[in-house]
Amino acid sequence: MNRRQILASMAALAGNASTAQAAELSGEMPWEPGQAKVPPLPEPGPDRLVFFTLAEAEAVGAMADRIIPADDLSVGGKEAGCVRFIDRELAGPYGRAATQYRLGRFVKGTPEQGIQSPLAPADRYRLGLAALDRHCRTAHGKGYAALPPAEQDKVLSAMEAGTLDLGVVDAKEMFEQILQNVREGFLADPLYGGNKDLVSWRMLGFPGAQYDFRDVIDLKGKKLDFVPVSMIDKSL
Repeated sequence: MNRRQILASMAALAGNASTAQAAELSGEMPWEPGQAKVPPLPEPGPDRLVFFTLAEAEAVGAMADRIIPADDLSVGGKEAGCVRFIDRELAGPYGRAATQYRLGRFVKGTPEQGIQSPLAPADRYRLGLAALDRHCRTAHGKGYAALPPAEQDKVLSAMEAGTLDLGVVDAKEMFEQILQNVREGFLADPLYGGNKDLVSWRMLGFPGAQYDFRDVIDLKGKKLDFVPVSMIDKSL
């Protein structure tokens, strides 16, 4: 046996040992790998959905508008592009929790420990939105997006309180995930799909990705009225 064969055998043995140890610690795989069936990211398009179905996108858009409703300061969450932002996030590494430890055991922790769940974000959205749709159709005869705003708020409040039954998905965790992602989509650089036309930056007076501030660094107490700049190359 040559050096290369010996190293290959050692690597195989190490891999088997690691697998056996993980199985011993976790008992079994606590979730079904690839449950959310995240598709490969297609060629970019301005309005193309890459993860959500149309019905899912409508439900998330309605929730985004209740979390960030339109007013005299800015447009609502849906028009600001929050659905597009979340859709792209779920189709990528974030959706499959690529940076997180995924081999249980999963034990319910304290609120300070954050979400302790076998579900990746994409799983939570796919399963949770399906359960939410079943609940709304059973209780109201129509999907979430078709409910009056007052009823939509009641559903969100029940999710926030953790009193809505969404099956294998914890309703409170689902609400917190959606709230976080809508905020991110509203405030992030438009490069990532949300904050359409820099709407939130214009509202807040945030300058964005300016090249530098040498021309104004010595101006104290003056309103500078920067035009926000995105990382998007406008020439593309």
